[in-house]
Amino acid sequence: MTDTVLHSLFQHVATTHGVTVRVAVSFMPEQSRVEAGRWFWVYHIRIENEREETIQLRTRHWRISDADGMVNVVDGEGVVGETPVLAPGQTHDYVSGCELSTRHGAMEGHYAFTHADGSLFEVAIPHFVLEAPAESAH
Repeated sequence: MTDTVLHSLFQHVATTHGVTVRVAVSFMPEQSRVEAGRWFWVYHIRIENEREETIQLRTRHWRISDADGMVNVVDGEGVVGETPVLAPGQTHDYVSGCELSTRHGAMEGHYAFTHADGSLFEVAIPHFVLEAPAESAH
């Protein structure tokens, strides 16, 4: 894919230590329960290994904030139950979701990867905003 096409699909991008993380986020009105004060987003992550070595994703660290200033920190192993191994030039895509009790918020964080020798390094997940359309504010 060309950079222009990738940029139009994935609005948020960060590159750290030769690993690019791209994020596309969408508000999901059909999954939200606005009348109950619950808004839901789905996000698509693409991780691209531009290094000259094989790496493995080990852990994730998310900082999720809502419009009321509440912050939820989520740490865990892998992503959606996987700890993908990426050879040079390979990508890994996954989709997950986030529910908030406010109409907007934000997410950011980092992944921990291992080098071929087992040592760890961190890769930034770009900051992205979760924002529901105004008509969903009931």
